[in-house]
Amino acid sequence: MEITKLTLSVVNAYLQYLMARSIFSQKEIEYLKSQRLARIATAASTQEEGSIQPDVVPVGFDFDGEYLYVGGMNLLKSTKYTNVLKNNNVAIVIDDLKSIDPWDPRGIRVYGTADIVTRQGGYMENTDHPNPQYIRVKPKKKWSWGVEEPVFVNGKFNVKRAKAG
Repeated sequence: MEITKLTLSVVNAYLQYLMARSIFSQKEIEYLKSQRLARIATAASTQEEGSIQPDVVPVGFDFDGEYLYVGGMNLLKSTKYTNVLKNNNVAIVIDDLKSIDPWDPRGIRVYGTADIVTRQGGYMENTDHPNPQYIRVKPKKKWSWGVEEPVFVNGKFNVKRAKAG
């Protein structure tokens, strides 16, 4: 019983530490953890290194309170993986519709830097094609709408912005 209380205390302290360092509010963290699909945008850095055409693809993801993790069945053969090796600047959008009548979108757009990591316990372990390789994204800037406050206020789009600091 004491070990359980101690474990919960340590986990809660760690979560509070992450929230203090996070650019996301508690509601935004809850929203990110409730979602499983996103879109990630990557691009090669120069024309000589490959196409400078941005690449946007739907992806599965998870969020540990600090980083976003993007995986895939054939991650190491993907354009997003190749692009991140050349240019680690990425953008991710996680969004959905709370309702269509009335129209009530919500979401979070993130700019961040990415690297490639091996990770145990990620969402890919629960698929038919487990793969421990992930693109890990450190959020640097974010915009959110409809997560904490109504998306439209007085006929204007209501966006909450923040930067890592």
